[in-house]
Amino acid sequence: MQKNALYILLADDDEDDRLFFKDAFEEIKIQTKVDFVHDGMQLMEHLMDPNAKLPDILFLDLNMPKKTGKECLIEIKKTEHLKNIIIAIYSTSSSEEDIEDTFIQGANIYIKKPSDFNTLKKIINEVVTVNWHYHTSGLNRDNFLLRLK
Repeated sequence: MQKNALYILLADDDEDDRLFFKDAFEEIKIQTKVDFVHDGMQLMEHLMDPNAKLPDILFLDLNMPKKTGKECLIEIKKTEHLKNIIIAIYSTSSSEEDIEDTFIQGANIYIKKPSDFNTLKKIINEVVTVNWHYHTSGLNRDNFLLRLK
């Protein structure tokens, strides 16, 4: 892995979404290393592996097989060595219930998956350049849902 590169992990079962995400990261001007897991069980196995590098930011889809994103979020936040991972919920759902639940469970930001590539690049760029220590100290419901102007 490149020195000083941000390590990004995307947990998403949709292959097209993973490719779209990978292509967007390749076009932004920030050094990153992007990995993927395909379901919630694979995500938790990866994170619990004592030899695995933990991601700087985890993009977490809510609707995955075997273990949902919400189940993973709850487990991550209850696990001492994982609880400080920055988690960006990355979902097709715009349900107020999903947004509220993931906020309460400790996710850092909620992103509705965009349908166009330029918006995805803009979102990714914004998420990876946030000063998360500052952002999370004042986390509230209003700045939880990412809305691009």
